[in-house]
Amino acid sequence: MPTVWFAALVAASGLALFAWPGSSWWALVAVEAVLLVVFVIDAWLCVSPKRIGVVREAPEAMTLGEQGVLTWVIDHRGTRTSKVTVTDALWPSLGAERRSVSVRMRPGSRARSRTRLLPTRRGRFPLQDVTVRVEGPLRLVSRQSTRSVPGGIRVMPGYPSRDEVQRRIRMPRVLEVGLRSIRVAGGGREFDQLRDYRPDDEFRRIDWPATVRLGRPIVKQYRAERNQNVVLLLDNGRVMAGTVGGVPRVEHAMDAVLSVVQTATRLGDRVGMVAFDRQVRSVLVPTNGKGQLGRAAEAMYLLQPDLSESAYQVAFSHTVARFRRRSLIIVLTDLVEAAVEQALLPALPILTRRHVVVVAAVQDPAVRDWAEGQAHQWPSEAYREAAAVNVLAQRGRSVARLRAAGAVVVDAAPGRLAVELVDTYLELKASGRL
Repeated sequence: MPTVWFAALVAASGLALFAWPGSSWWALVAVEAVLLVVFVIDAWLCVSPKRIGVVREAPEAMTLGEQGVLTWVIDHRGTRTSKVTVTDALWPSLGAERRSVSVRMRPGSRARSRTRLLPTRRGRFPLQDVTVRVEGPLRLVSRQSTRSVPGGIRVMPGYPSRDEVQRRIRMPRVLEVGLRSIRVAGGGREFDQLRDYRPDDEFRRIDWPATVRLGRPIVKQYRAERNQNVVLLLDNGRVMAGTVGGVPRVEHAMDAVLSVVQTATRLGDRVGMVAFDRQVRSVLVPTNGKGQLGRAAEAMYLLQPDLSESAYQVAFSHTVARFRRRSLIIVLTDLVEAAVEQALLPALPILTRRHVVVVAAVQDPAVRDWAEGQAHQWPSEAYREAAAVNVLAQRGRSVARLRAAGAVVVDAAPGRLAVELVDTYLELKASGRL
C-alpha cells in the first residue's frame, strides 16, 4: 500500500506541472508513470513482513489498579535495513500507554519495546492479533500482515487496603491475639496439659493412666482451638452492582475479602469463601496455607454482578451443609431495606443457629453529604436532601434488625470497610466468641 510520502509526492508533482507555464497533460502522465515505476521498485525492495518475528512478553496476572509492563520483542530476519511498525490489538480496559511501536532495524538485529499497562477492569483478556508493517527503502510503499500471537492477561481484584492490613498484622498485640490459645477449664478440644483434680472438674476429664501412675486424681485440661474456620459469603447480585465513590460495591467487598483472608491465614485460621447471586458461583475450600490469598483472588476475578435478586436462602443452606464446623461467617452485601427485610433477615437464622455471623456493607458518603446539606438554592436540592435522610433512616433500621437477629454489623465508609472488618474479626477472636 502507498505511504503518506508517496501521496504527497504525487500531489506535489501534479501541482508543480499545472503551475508551470507551457506544461501539458502528456508531461503529467509521464511524471506519474515515473512515480509508478519507482513505487513498484520500492515495493519489490521492501522486506516482507513474514521476515519480521514478533514475540509478546506480558505478565500472566495483574492486579486491578496496579501497573504492569508489556514488551514486544522484534526480530529482523530480512536482508535490508527497514522501518518496522508493530501494532498490537490490546483491550482498551488494559489501559495501555501505547499499542503501536515503530523502530528502524538492521538485518539480523533485535529490538525490545515496552508499554505500561494500567488495567481498569477485572477479568480475562485474551491477546491475539499483531499487525506488522514494513516500509520500503524509498519510504513510498509499505507492506503489512496480521498474524496470531496467542497470549492473555488475567486482571485480579484490586487490593487497596493491603498496606493498612499488613501494618495491623505486624502489630505485636494482633499477633498475640491471633497466636495465643484461650484456656478454658473443661472447654475446647485441643489438649493443653495434665493437672491435679479439682472439685468442680468433670469426671470424664480424669486421665486414669496418669492417676494410677501418680497415685492421685489427674485430669486433662483442654484449650480452645487456634485453627478456627472463617467463611466469607460474597454477594454478587443486583445490590452489589451499584457504584460507591466511582467503584462498584462488589469491588469494595472483594478488597475486604482479600484483607480477611490475609489476616486470618497469617494468624493460623482456615479461611474459605462462597460467591453467590441467584445461585452459588464459586466455592473456596477453607485452609490456612500461604497460597490461599492467591486462590481467593482467582475465585473472584471473573465475577461480574448478576442483575437479579440474590438467593440468600440457597447460599446460606449450601454454606451450612458444606461447612458443618462452627465458624465465623462474614456476609458481604448491601443494607438496602427491601432486600434485608424480604430476603436477608428470613434466611439469617440458617447461619445464626450454629455460627457467629457478621454482615458487612459499604456506605455511600454522597448520600450522607446530601442528607447533611444546609442551604438550598434550588427546590430539587431540598427534595434530594429529604430522600437522602429517608435512605439513611432505612439503612439504620436494617442495621438494628440485623443486630436484633444476632448478627454483628459492620457498615463502613469506602476505603474503611476492609480495615474495620479485620478489626471486628480480631475483636471476636480475642473475646473467644469463635
